[in-house]
Amino acid sequence: MRYDPSKIEKKWQDAWEEQGAFVTATDKETLAEKPKYYILDMFPYPSGAGLHVGHPEGYTATDILARYKRMKGFNVMHPMGWDAFGLPAERSAIREDIHPAQITKRNVDNFRGQIRRLGFSYDWTREVSTTDESYYKWTQWIFLKLHEKGLAYLNEVPVNWCEAQGTVLSNEEVKDGKYVETGDPVERRNMKQWMLKITAYAQELIDDLDDLDWPEHVKKMQRDWIGRSEGAEVDFKVSGTDDKFTVFTTRPDTLFGATYCVLAPEHALVDSITTAEQKDAVDTYVAAAKNRSDRDRTDAKEKTGVFTGAYAKNPVNGKDIPIWVADYVLATYGTGAIMAVPGHDERDHEFAKTFGLDIVEVVSGGDKPIDEEAYTDNAEGKLVNSSNDDISIDGLLVPDAKAKISDWLEDKGFGKKKVQYKLRDWLFSRQRYWGEPFPMVHLEDGSVVPVPVEELPVKLPAVDEYKPTADGKPPLARAGDDWMMVTLPDGRTGVRETNTMPQWAGSCWYYLRYLDPKNDNAPFDPDIEKYWMPVDLYVGGVEHAVLHLLYARFWHKVLFDCGLVTTREPFQKLFNQGMILAYSYQSDAGKYYHPDEVEEKDGKWFVKGTDEEVNTQIEKMSKSRLNVVNPDDVIAKYGADAMRLYEMFMGPLEQVKPWQTSGVDGVFRFLARVWRLIVDEETGEVLESLKNGKTTPDAEKALHRTIKKVQEDTEGMRFNTAISAMMSFVNDVNGKELSVDVMATFLTVLGPYAPHIAEELWEKLGREGLACKADWPAVDESKLVDATVKLGVAINGKRRDEIEVDKDASKEDIEKLALASEKAQKFMDGKTPKKVIVVPGRMVNIVV
Repeated sequence: MRYDPSKIEKKWQDAWEEQGAFVTATDKETLAEKPKYYILDMFPYPSGAGLHVGHPEGYTATDILARYKRMKGFNVMHPMGWDAFGLPAERSAIREDIHPAQITKRNVDNFRGQIRRLGFSYDWTREVSTTDESYYKWTQWIFLKLHEKGLAYLNEVPVNWCEAQGTVLSNEEVKDGKYVETGDPVERRNMKQWMLKITAYAQELIDDLDDLDWPEHVKKMQRDWIGRSEGAEVDFKVSGTDDKFTVFTTRPDTLFGATYCVLAPEHALVDSITTAEQKDAVDTYVAAAKNRSDRDRTDAKEKTGVFTGAYAKNPVNGKDIPIWVADYVLATYGTGAIMAVPGHDERDHEFAKTFGLDIVEVVSGGDKPIDEEAYTDNAEGKLVNSSNDDISIDGLLVPDAKAKISDWLEDKGFGKKKVQYKLRDWLFSRQRYWGEPFPMVHLEDGSVVPVPVEELPVKLPAVDEYKPTADGKPPLARAGDDWMMVTLPDGRTGVRETNTMPQWAGSCWYYLRYLDPKNDNAPFDPDIEKYWMPVDLYVGGVEHAVLHLLYARFWHKVLFDCGLVTTREPFQKLFNQGMILAYSYQSDAGKYYHPDEVEEKDGKWFVKGTDEEVNTQIEKMSKSRLNVVNPDDVIAKYGADAMRLYEMFMGPLEQVKPWQTSGVDGVFRFLARVWRLIVDEETGEVLESLKNGKTTPDAEKALHRTIKKVQEDTEGMRFNTAISAMMSFVNDVNGKELSVDVMATFLTVLGPYAPHIAEELWEKLGREGLACKADWPAVDESKLVDATVKLGVAINGKRRDEIEVDKDASKEDIEKLALASEKAQKFMDGKTPKKVIVVPGRMVNIVV
């Protein structure tokens, strides 16, 4: 009976489920006595494509840790669910003429089946989906908490409107005026949208990163996104008028070098200050800028702009400086206006050179003249050309100059010190069907009020189609008066909000619902939350390093301020697994071929049966590149345990690495060797040699060395080296006398990594219960200490032999063994030694 995973894996998956092996304990006794370990995967969006082999990488790592922690005596929370609202399901519904709920259920069922086949130890009794009414009832409830605290509000804002999709898109979804997913054109519109005031937590979101065990690069990404800047707001008067505008600058020390100002095309003053001569040019420029996304505008290599014809007074020297309009300045960031110092800013320098504007040096230094190159590496430089009748900062270093000029601006009423953030309030509305309805009602008097809590959830209504209405209203406006029209308990009537929440909403708090998923009276029980939070380990891709983590942290902080959670942060430790890539095969004409369609000849790749050569490259897996590897195919050939091991053995978890299905064969052979150490392949029974209960000291030493190494590497998430240690054990004990006890102990170490084969062999060895329920074995340090030591034997200082002695052997015994060495006697040539020198633990020197 050879190792055949197809005959054992489903058997044990069914057994785990039937016995509730991974159901998290909730009884008060366990909660009082056991330490907790909450390990969380970033839950997936269940796409129609299903999983590819890159998806389970992080899931395998967390499963190993979850199984290991249970064996170490922890009460483990390890759940799984689905981030299932969103535009992809809606697009599929339109294409297939099927309700998004049906498409979502189909996709979830497929994902769940694929995940179960890998033997992950999730507590499926806690499964959640963001699209379930019992879930989004509490998403709506949390929104009402945000509204109650003044953190959710309606505002008229410029948005990226995609007519073809009938919805607003985020800046990240738009490039070159098109929706990145479909290529549909996008235009800028002002629309009334729900906003969340995440900016109220900007500083807290920065400060609390310090106490988190997160990768430093992720912390930096979060800090950069929030973008705290210290500086000053400075007022510029428009010459010859009563108008003025305000700029924010982090470098008030460079004010004497400001030679022009720039307003965003949307700035309120653009129309009123533009001269008649410049009006047509400005209007044309503003109209063109309107439909460019913020990202396109700020990333553009070529800077464009138009002169308004107006001038502003530089407050430090009274000079008139021209006011321009340029789309690289955003109305949504800062004040929508900047002062330009081309001598010390590359962007301003490029703009000034393009349009022939003045360039003035105000910080000394630089390798080239200031009209040739901006001097920007000047944070510690000295100020020059920076004085007036009232103040001089010439000769001061930048930090001192900043402080002095900021105080002077405040004293003169020209400005004030200011801390500013790049972070903007969160645009929270979507004009889609497949999302959480807002629990808000628009009354006849124009006010907007919340739905009474007892009427939650506001359920998604049935609609005849999922596109916006002919007059541009969101799809929910198709629901009809029975859903749209609302009479409140106090008799007032109104119309429901027809926008829906973005997909981010459900993922902002799902880790809390896992704690108490069946609770109908609250999102979670406060005592349960107190025991489990924060999440001890959160594992997922670095693509969520900014937005998801930032939004979830924001919601959690609001819940903390509401007294609903007991921690200020949700995720104590974060780990980002590296992406798994795959080889793709592409012709010079750009056509991709499936791996089954190509063959290797003399180190080159060709389309099978032809002389057409194809190029190979390592790329992200995608349908269009025909390089997606389905885990079901790998499991069918090698089994789930081999796939799990290969995912972890490829290299360090955090590294990007290429998938090679042939590599699974190596770990499959390792598992087959483990099988043969225990099972007689002819009879299918346990080897007779194991039943005698004897084992060699070398085998026991190898076992405890392996336990220690695997324990340390599992704790450190160095799964590849832990697997190497287990492979070394199998090599070390092969052919040695082994016992049932030794091999059963090894199976408990192997179990978290390859649980199916461990359970099957555990049962064959006659052990009771499940292997996954066994205690993690203790390391016997005494087994790791060598009983003997090897000593070199030298004749007149020249090494001639080596002897092995008991580590506690006496000096006399060591001398006798050394003198009895045949090689030593040969080189002594019958001579009597003058003396024998024993160097403990190292060597014996015989002097003749």
